[in-house]
Amino acid sequence: MGQLMTDETGITVTDMEAGLEHLRRGTTRYVDAMLIVAEPYYKSLEVAGRTAELARELGIDRVYAVANKARDERDREAVREYFSRHAVPLLATVPFDEAVMEADRRGIAPMDVGQTQMLTAVEKVAQEVFRGANGA
Repeated sequence: MGQLMTDETGITVTDMEAGLEHLRRGTTRYVDAMLIVAEPYYKSLEVAGRTAELARELGIDRVYAVANKARDERDREAVREYFSRHAVPLLATVPFDEAVMEADRRGIAPMDVGQTQMLTAVEKVAQEVFRGANGA
């Protein structure tokens, strides 16, 4: 399992590994909402679609998609179209950002290279999720 973060509001965010196995292990017992992050490529979208389907079977009512590493309008449209066909609301699109690649090459966190396009998009996703979690 990936990172687990809890803030002062009691909201817990869990970053889980890609794939479906963790969902079958009961890790979703207390999940209020699930964000499925997918890249605009066939295999990633197919796993995301299966994840959304399984999440619904497990009783998670609030399932959302986030497109990641979208390079252009074709990528954005492919993701929009895929999730529309699978009735999964697309919460946000995070653009591909060369600054993130550079941070990785340098072994530093993306936020340490300054405010990037990716960070701006992720901040918007977080605001949307927390707004929904607080009933706003």
